[in-house]
Amino acid sequence: MDIKANLEQIKKSFPNPACQLIAVSKTKPLADLQDAYGVGIRDFGENKVQEIQAKQPEMPADTRWHMIGHLQSNKVKYIAPFIHLIHGVDSFKLLLEIDRQGKKIDRAIPVLLQIHIATEESKFGFDQEELEAMLSSPEFVSMTHVQVKGLMGMATFTANLEQIRSEFRGLKQLFEELKNRTLPSFVNLKELSMGMSGDYQIAQDEGSTMVRIGSAIFGSRNYPSP
Repeated sequence: MDIKANLEQIKKSFPNPACQLIAVSKTKPLADLQDAYGVGIRDFGENKVQEIQAKQPEMPADTRWHMIGHLQSNKVKYIAPFIHLIHGVDSFKLLLEIDRQGKKIDRAIPVLLQIHIATEESKFGFDQEELEAMLSSPEFVSMTHVQVKGLMGMATFTANLEQIRSEFRGLKQLFEELKNRTLPSFVNLKELSMGMSGDYQIAQDEGSTMVRIGSAIFGSRNYPSP
């Protein structure tokens, strides 16, 4: 697996060169992350708290860790001190816990709100009603130790490219609508995290500022033997 060549190829294929690349390193050995770091990657995405905890001390201090998977509230405390960005804040309960853990260590933790844009029920995220309820809640307005940096969404896993494009376009529209609203000072919507190995070009066409790419860099996932 030539990680450097893969990264060069991916960067060349970006419709938007300014879009940030998150190298999704979940299930990958430390040596692969070190190879990617050696050719300039600093942003790594993981989906399990235990795996981030194991890898974080072994990588250079300027590595930026992104939590891209579903995060359980009881695991927030383990990554709160160092996580660069939590992509998948998919419930008000989770955001409240992130704020609580941030207060404990006096750190405003950067997050993205995950919006449910896919047709699959298995995908996580706020629907429109849940999002509106949270934004108008006194508990939300009084938060002190989170920084809401933007939105994240995952398109339906389908071969229908127009459906994927439509879902990304809808998320971009919501992103622009929220930017034009009066929201608390800790909400500063700059990032739109959408697009993975199979659909990052469509996502960038539709306004993504951040794509999460794993298999196109590192090859297929590594799973432990049963």
